[in-house]
Amino acid sequence: MLTILGFAMIATFLVLIMLKKMSPIAALVLIPALFCVFVGKGAKLGDYVLDGVTSLAPTAAMLMFAIVYFGVMIDVGLFDPIVRGILKFCKADPLRIVIGTALLAAIVSLDGDGSTTFMITVSAMYPLYKRLKMSLVVMTGVAAMANGVMNTLPWGGPTARAATALKLDASDIFVPMIPALAVGLLFVFVLAYVLGRRERTRLGVLTLDEVLVEGHVQEREKEKAEQTETVLVGAGGSGPGTTPAPSAGSGAALALGDDGDDDGGDDGFQGLDPRRATLRPKLYWFNALLTVGLLTSMIMEWLPIPVLFLIGAALALTVNFPHIPDQKARLAAHADNVLNVSGMVFAAAVFTGVLQGTGMVDHMARWMVDVVPAGMGPHMALVTGVLSLPLTYFMSNDGFYFGVLPVLAEAGAAHGVTPLEMARASLVGQPLHMSSPLVPAVYVLVGMAKVEFGDHTRFVVKWAACTCLVILGAGILFGII
Repeated sequence: MLTILGFAMIATFLVLIMLKKMSPIAALVLIPALFCVFVGKGAKLGDYVLDGVTSLAPTAAMLMFAIVYFGVMIDVGLFDPIVRGILKFCKADPLRIVIGTALLAAIVSLDGDGSTTFMITVSAMYPLYKRLKMSLVVMTGVAAMANGVMNTLPWGGPTARAATALKLDASDIFVPMIPALAVGLLFVFVLAYVLGRRERTRLGVLTLDEVLVEGHVQEREKEKAEQTETVLVGAGGSGPGTTPAPSAGSGAALALGDDGDDDGGDDGFQGLDPRRATLRPKLYWFNALLTVGLLTSMIMEWLPIPVLFLIGAALALTVNFPHIPDQKARLAAHADNVLNVSGMVFAAAVFTGVLQGTGMVDHMARWMVDVVPAGMGPHMALVTGVLSLPLTYFMSNDGFYFGVLPVLAEAGAAHGVTPLEMARASLVGQPLHMSSPLVPAVYVLVGMAKVEFGDHTRFVVKWAACTCLVILGAGILFGII
């Protein structure tokens, strides 16, 4: 019964958010609370929620201060050279922009943290997508898949968990997997090319010069409209003048310093404004060294990640903005992202707390292991690779690698399948896992990109699943799995 209710709870959640019948935060809280009552453990709901909040509190703290830290770094211009390089490559071509998104996400993913990757990628690419009217779910989908492949790095989490669970060396798991993962990353770039061509066909392509000229023309038109409005109002006119809406190729997206529309729809674009007051060019190398030191400390695990970002955010604010009013202004500027992401994480704590506290997740895992036919024993690595797709999507990495993988590994060992093969196969599902509603980083991605989580899910699941199967196929072809 718990198995059925567990799958029913997850299915209900996904259907409601994909159909936009409920917001993700409301669904993450209300659906598990309702199913907890169905299970007959409503009296323990408080304990389950507190357990979930306790387990995710460090993650929420890390995300809060990471958003502040990288928000400040974006404000002061640390990533402007990266943005300029990507812009130089992308120009105003949707095809190049989508490929550039995948490339940037893959490069930044080397730090091993999904939240960091998404913050930098969205900050750099969102203005282009917004101004050229490209599909934002293409951006979130491509970034999530590229990060999912790179998330298998030994310091990214899954590989270390698999090594710990099966008492193996992480390098023995990861190094032989490199060819298969490289094929998976190549598939993401091919997919980015296909999606980019589709966007190019839909929108057309402008040269950089055409976009810049159009941006200047629109700025002049806007100024004329404002002057006309002033004249009309001064002459007793009945209403304001009309300001032309920016077209798909507005040059402001290429750092012309436009402040965006009045409704704030292009606020993310200000991160590229070369004239913004928050730039600190004299402190560029300090900020660069601080960021390198922070990422190095994170990789070397010298301090817990939440503590590192807390200290880093405090240092970044104090050095770059020594005056308290300026610090308050920077915190206020990033408050929306902080509140949205941290709220989503704590809401997810209700979902995971009920799923684990009621025992649903354990029953679901055992059921999936039990339904594997006995004849598939010699092929348990293949089975594990296939199962890693739904299991890492519907449960946390900790639940899968510490709860399910050891059971699968024992079943495989009985048929002569080595733990190393099982561990490598378990990494296959990571491109899909990165878009799971149980992964806090995905809320950073969709939140900063202003994309509905349901829209992102509908778009990315099929492509991410294909990426996982490509990695699995390459692993089998190369004899790795």
